Amino acid sequence: MTTALFSNRALIAFIGVVVVFLLGTIFIPGFGSAFSVRAMLILASLLAIAALGQTLVMILGGIDLSIPFVIGFANVVFASLYGSGMPALPAFLIVIACAGAIGAVSGALSAGLSIHPLIVTLGVGTIVQAAVQLWTRGLPTGSAPPFINDFVSLGGTIGPLPFPWLIPFTLALALGCVFVLQRTVYGRRLYALGSNLKAAELALVRPVAMWTTTFALSAAFAALAGILLVGFTGSSSATVGTPYLFQTVSAVVIGGTALIGGRGGFVGTVAGAIVLVELRTVLIGFGLSEALVQSALGLLILLLVAAYGRDQHIRNLI
Repeated sequence: MTTALFSNRALIAFIGVVVVFLLGTIFIPGFGSAFSVRAMLILASLLAIAALGQTLVMILGGIDLSIPFVIGFANVVFASLYGSGMPALPAFLIVIACAGAIGAVSGALSAGLSIHPLIVTLGVGTIVQAAVQLWTRGLPTGSAPPFINDFVSLGGTIGPLPFPWLIPFTLALALGCVFVLQRTVYGRRLYALGSNLKAAELALVRPVAMWTTTFALSAAFAALAGILLVGFTGSSSATVGTPYLFQTVSAVVIGGTALIGGRGGFVGTVAGAIVLVELRTVLIGFGLSEALVQSALGLLILLLVAAYGRDQHIRNLI
């Protein structure tokens, strides 16, 4: 079933989490330590939050290449607003609202003008990054409020529990996303459009409205990741989201969401994010350079795309 909590591909991703962890524990000293596990879960949580919107967009049958630019936008603007004296909540709401508007423009242009979202989101994202650079003159300032630092800190705890609030927050986000995809009108329409555009239109699903909403959500979650990254890194940077261009797509693909739409879910993406962080840690532990790590992960994605690409689209199975 398309909206099942654990699809076969998501299950494979979770098996991958266990297998890679066992291999890392065997071959990399300290890989299985409490500190290492906590660090990997924090990094995977940040990636999963950034990839949530990418998951929704890819279920719809699109792709969002503006995510790293929106992350950088939110990172810099939130830090600057808070650093200039604005309270954290208004700064947060302004950044999320602006990011949502950016995503909505991308979705509306893609669907309304029938332009591939790869082109639209890359163009919109580049404009956003240029605007941030012009605003800050290449010298972003500001910081995160202490409660965000604690929320994502490697040393953060929840009472006696040895991990920060970010980890249970990501788990709650995953459960909430499962509910939305399985139990709401939005979720049903999302899968319907990704499965068969013509059939969805006959069912009175409005493509432009759905694309606009979904890309707005994608940008909003990217902005949330950008804000959290201010607390994690301790400073702001317009390029902090650059690694997430590859990583969000990779996490979604590893998690089993179909590139052609109609299949997938956020639970698999969470597993994909954990696998990706584990693999990076293992490869770095083996002494590979960053270039070789990227090459190895890129090869993995090619193999997965080749394997998943052999499946028939869901519209051909109905």
